[in-house]
Amino acid sequence: MMIKLTDIEKKVLQGDSGRLQQKALENIISYAEALGAEELCKVTKATLGLGAQPYLNHIQSDDYNKIFSRVYMCTDEVLDISHNKFSASCFCMTCTENCDTEDYEEVGLTQEYFDKNGRFLEFARAAGVSMASTCAPYLLGWLPLKGEHFVTTESSNAMFCNSLLGACGNPDGVEAAAWSAICGRTPKWGLHCAENRYATHEFKIQCPAQSATDWDLIGYTIGRMLPAGGIPVITGDFDYPTTVEVKQLFASIATTSGAVMCHILGMTPEGQTMAMATGGHGVKESFQVSEEEYRKSLNVLCDAAPGPVDFISLGCPHYTLEEIRDVADYLCDKKIMAGVRLYIWTAYPLKEMARASGYLSIIENAGGRIMTSSCPIMVGESIMKNSRGVALDGAKQAHYIRSMTDVPVYFGDKYRCLDTALTGKWDLR
Repeated sequence: MMIKLTDIEKKVLQGDSGRLQQKALENIISYAEALGAEELCKVTKATLGLGAQPYLNHIQSDDYNKIFSRVYMCTDEVLDISHNKFSASCFCMTCTENCDTEDYEEVGLTQEYFDKNGRFLEFARAAGVSMASTCAPYLLGWLPLKGEHFVTTESSNAMFCNSLLGACGNPDGVEAAAWSAICGRTPKWGLHCAENRYATHEFKIQCPAQSATDWDLIGYTIGRMLPAGGIPVITGDFDYPTTVEVKQLFASIATTSGAVMCHILGMTPEGQTMAMATGGHGVKESFQVSEEEYRKSLNVLCDAAPGPVDFISLGCPHYTLEEIRDVADYLCDKKIMAGVRLYIWTAYPLKEMARASGYLSIIENAGGRIMTSSCPIMVGESIMKNSRGVALDGAKQAHYIRSMTDVPVYFGDKYRCLDTALTGKWDLR
């Protein structure tokens, strides 16, 4: 299939913008042909999985240009990214990394790995990528608007931007996202096309929907029940979720399904009415998110028996400043039990805002830590070494951490997790 190219794209393909952009566009065209796309669309926002990711170790070299060329660009030709800027029309940010920006020892990593990560990110910085290192870039001003096309390596980010902002994008692998960031184009397919954005299945909420934890469990349940390839529309008698609640909802839907778009009837821009959400076609099937299904999800995520806990992790996706404030207010004049670790994960600009607001000092005085740029899922098993029990306030984190540890895993709201940090035990309620 011949891909229809614009005059600008033809010039890039001819090498007018340099070999790096030329190779990226060659890859995007091959990608489009494999997908059956007939044309490309202009990408103006991208988040990229860069830094010293573990899979890069398969390339036996310390030359990042060689590593980037082999893994990201899929070529034996060594392309120098340090002297080649990514597309000027595409605003690029880094996604989460495998270590905290400042503290490698706390999470069980070596200085060698920490230094390598910084060195690799320096290449990206030189190529024009902004350092953000977060799974929630929309909290930092990375905000593709309605009709704007983006690429991202983070499924929860794709869900948030497609659903709440009305932007258009698919979650891509690290390679395809890099190609798009470099040449500013992606295949016009999937959710880049209006006809693929309509709801296919209705989910009627008949369970609690009053907190971030409720919406996290609702999302986890919807993802469990959603047929493959479906796009949900949420209906029912509930107050519209807040930004924090929507953040949790969308992350957990993406965790238990392949969906990266969700309509909330009357709230999201493409779901103001049922006819609008479904394109006038109606839904294929309706489901009830009952209290029974809600409890079933909770039982999957949270071990039943009480027990000792010495590892508490809050912030999946990364915490907002509002959530950090809530933790600081709750911990004020309290002390975390000796031997218990409490981590709050966020983006490092938000950590600085927490510092300026006085929240950081309160949390640290209580014995907690605000960590940045990563999370236990990204860091890996080293962060939970020798833990006796784990407590989490994010369904996505609880879902994935079960495969990383043999100790009990507990899921609940941030206040229950904070109580656990104060007592060192998950109690029945």
